[in-house]
Amino acid sequence: MSRARDRLKSYLLLPWVVFAVGVLAYYTFRTTLQTDKLRQQSVLEATLALATEKASRLDRQIVDQDNVVFAVADPTKLDEIGGRWLPTAKRETPTIRGVLVLDERGTVLAFASRASGAFAEEESFRRLLTQRMLGDMELAGQPTDQLRHLHREYAEQSYLVSYWQRAHQGKRYVVVAWHDIGRIVRESLPMLSSDAPQGTGPSRVNVVDEEGRIIHGPPLRTGEFTVGVRFPTTLYNWRVQVSPLASEELASRVENRRLLEITMVSFSAIVIVAGAIAMVLVAEKERRVSALKSEFVANVSHELKTPLALVRMFAEMLQSGRVATEDKRKEYLEIILRESERLSALIENVLDFARLERGRGSYEFTDGDVGDAITRAANVLRYRSEREGVELVVEVDPALPRARIDERAIQLAVINLVDNALKYAPDGKRIVVRAKRDRAAEAVRVDVIDRGPGVPPEDRTRIFERFVRLSGSRGGPSSPVRGSGIGLALVKHIAESHGGRAWVESHTGTGGGATGSTFSFSIPADRSGVASGGAALGGSGGSPDETAQLTGGSQTIS
Repeated sequence: MSRARDRLKSYLLLPWVVFAVGVLAYYTFRTTLQTDKLRQQSVLEATLALATEKASRLDRQIVDQDNVVFAVADPTKLDEIGGRWLPTAKRETPTIRGVLVLDERGTVLAFASRASGAFAEEESFRRLLTQRMLGDMELAGQPTDQLRHLHREYAEQSYLVSYWQRAHQGKRYVVVAWHDIGRIVRESLPMLSSDAPQGTGPSRVNVVDEEGRIIHGPPLRTGEFTVGVRFPTTLYNWRVQVSPLASEELASRVENRRLLEITMVSFSAIVIVAGAIAMVLVAEKERRVSALKSEFVANVSHELKTPLALVRMFAEMLQSGRVATEDKRKEYLEIILRESERLSALIENVLDFARLERGRGSYEFTDGDVGDAITRAANVLRYRSEREGVELVVEVDPALPRARIDERAIQLAVINLVDNALKYAPDGKRIVVRAKRDRAAEAVRVDVIDRGPGVPPEDRTRIFERFVRLSGSRGGPSSPVRGSGIGLALVKHIAESHGGRAWVESHTGTGGGATGSTFSFSIPADRSGVASGGAALGGSGGSPDETAQLTGGSQTIS
């Protein structure tokens, strides 16, 4: 109940962590975008202020010149206009080319011009003024002495005139100041490209018309930091465009900063979620391992208790002399011997389990003969195979190479595999232990082949994990087989500690059913030499320590 409650808490915690990370990421993205907008807004505001200041500056210059003309152009003194204006015109009104005074009927009463000798051009402007410009000025209903401007193209040529009406003795007069557009473009517009006011930063400036044609300045790439402002009152059909000198760099920096911040936030969110998932998985794994350890302790306790009880019971019967016949006495001794062997094997496995926990450093590697180690290991199980009526065959390749091994560990791996075959495949009357050279992998391969029911595909990896035990015959629902659940884990650890691996393969018959399994492990071969020959087990009448040198083939224990 406690484990289920802890698991439920972990699973409930994960969605809340993901939700919290999502909320945090949302507000972080939102704040990042708002910060970017504020940065862009500040740059745009500074650029807009700069463009407005430049347009207003040129506008003021033109209006200041108009005010000078307004002071000297007196309709009551038409003959004096030229004499009062021309002496200071170059200095005070550099862009004004001529001053004209017209009556209400549009008749030119006075015309003072700075351009001497350009009579044809002046006459052309006079006709244009009286025939077309006066109609565009909308003079009716306008108050007197109010300065106004007309900026328009006529015959594909741009004109700028300043005008105002003046009244005298009940009559209205129109005073017109004719501005030289060419001089404005050559002399006045370049001043717009001068240094920007302090705090606005370097920039590029140009002036374009309604159709976007450049009047002055370099072409500017239209972007999010480029702004355009019309001239307020004078050249109102043109506009000043200003772009920060590093507008492309600024846009790139903003985009890179946005991407960087979004990437960092996304990466942080992924790390947090992955960390939460990892913690849940680790906690779940730890709970599973803890449960398996508890089961392992219970299994080992039971496995130790059962043979000890049998040994004690039959030993007490032998000691008390309550044995009816000599055959019973031998039977009791065999039981005591068999249970002692099982008890010893179990204790050895439990002790070697500590080596698995300590890692590879607990092994003592020397140059050894794998075939000899396998033969000795199979010899240990000779008596058990005889009692259970199992044919144990050992096949060692005579050209088996030597290897860097811990001989005791290799023997333990083979003992565990053969013991596993004897326990889980009791109906298979033949077990083959084979050692051969794997030339493709430059390794020594050891196989333990049985004819049992096989291992289901879904369990072929899990079966090598610590404390994992399949119920009954491999994968079957029959009565459980006694064991600690660490034998195959030890085999895998020994193989990997030697630089190799361990695996299992199941064989299928013609009907599709399993007809046995091959448990294998491999270790790297020593390329410097080859063993002189494979060692084989002695016959059934020999002692456990007897060995014989073979030139090839196999040896059978029955």
